[in-house]
Amino acid sequence: MQKLGEREPARSDSRLAAAPSLAVQFFLIPLAVVAVVVAIYGGFRMMVADERTPEEYLNDVRTGGRDRRWPAAYELARLMGDPELQAEHPDLAPALLRAFVQSDGDDPRIRRYLALAIGRLESPPSEAVAALTTALDESDTETLISILWALASLGDQAVVPEIVKLYQATDPGVRKMVVYALGVLPDDDGGEHRTLRSALSDPVPDVQWNAAVSLARHGDGRGLTVLRRMLDREYVSEHVTPSETLADPTSEVMVSGLKAVAALGTVSVEADLRGPVERLADTDENLTVREAAMETLGALDGTPFEGNVAER
Repeated sequence: MQKLGEREPARSDSRLAAAPSLAVQFFLIPLAVVAVVVAIYGGFRMMVADERTPEEYLNDVRTGGRDRRWPAAYELARLMGDPELQAEHPDLAPALLRAFVQSDGDDPRIRRYLALAIGRLESPPSEAVAALTTALDESDTETLISILWALASLGDQAVVPEIVKLYQATDPGVRKMVVYALGVLPDDDGGEHRTLRSALSDPVPDVQWNAAVSLARHGDGRGLTVLRRMLDREYVSEHVTPSETLADPTSEVMVSGLKAVAALGTVSVEADLRGPVERLADTDENLTVREAAMETLGALDGTPFEGNVAER
């Protein structure tokens, strides 16, 4: 089974530190995933000192005390970011899947980290997608978000109908991850992207933003109105969700919007988005946004912006 990174060469591989790096560079990450994965690691590590083997961590997950099991699951998710380590431990993938299945009804933290670990496997067991799909009835919201992310990472189109059903969730974090997953996975309805189009009118702005970016990922420009709003710093700053893990979430939203505009290419030009992008390249207060805007201008029509961002 191909991994997500093999199908999308433009991304780097740092999925645990910031969820899928495609989400960092192109999508807006549901903040629940960031909080689960990054904040704990940045704040403290309950299992430190000497390096331990994945098998030792897995044994702690199975038989350790309460204060050792979920940190061990976290460490397994972190370690799965190393393909070489996975190759050195070929029996680890099926053992991780068994541990996940057996964690049903256990500490939600254990379950969510094991789901993240499975999503990072280069060669997941054949039963991995079925086991994760069965777990989509998970009641713990953050765990469900991790399971959705793992399914998106594994990349099996067959799960799309089950993921679509979860757009009806009342929790905006779940809807946001559903929209992200539908942007990564192939469409299930002949290119109509009905759920993503519906999400453009979601009551939560960052779900709308993810929907517009996900549509752009599929080459669909029906989210251009939302993308235009994403390029408006004043509008975004009024609606952005505060983040403990992002220094400037407003700029992160704007950069994601710019990358989506670039991905749509001539469609964005026809929608007269070159003007807003040009203004950002010339005057935005954030250097990263200005640089992203300049790159977007180059992607739109090959005409370099006549300005020097370093001078501003």
